[in-house]
Amino acid sequence: MSTWEPTWPGQRTGTDSLASRLGVLRTREGMTQQQLADRLGVSRVAVSHLEAGINSPDARTVTLLASVFGMEPHDLVAGTDYPVAKVDRLPLVVARRTEVAHQVALMEADLAWVEGPDAVVADPALVDEVRQRWRVALTKLAATVVDPDESAALGAARARLDGLSSS
Repeated sequence: MSTWEPTWPGQRTGTDSLASRLGVLRTREGMTQQQLADRLGVSRVAVSHLEAGINSPDARTVTLLASVFGMEPHDLVAGTDYPVAKVDRLPLVVARRTEVAHQVALMEADLAWVEGPDAVVADPALVDEVRQRWRVALTKLAATVVDPDESAALGAARARLDGLSSS
């Protein structure tokens, strides 16, 4: 005789569940529920409820989640049990980088321009000026950052600049 197992209304399980997708993405990013909660401005319990499928995220939360995971909102919910009626309220595009990630990427592009075998600039004074400008910019940015991971990323970028100056 088979037994009947109750399920939450409207909740699917498996790969088409937004709840399971969120857990997989968070784990892939190496984040704890608390770290994700801090990024979203919600409690750890709220993240736990999203990943368990107890609560469904609103459009704002989907947008923030997509940004954290470096995706567009529609891509995050595509093929999941997220309500089709809510998909229309999602923005098409979100910012995928924090200011720290953006500035570090710009610094890396500038450093590629002034160092290495394909360097475009040969003037040592200009190379030093580029490095010094980035030291100042990263120091100013570090004064505004509160996230430990972003602080670490800035520290690594500044260490990279300091390592270059001693080369």
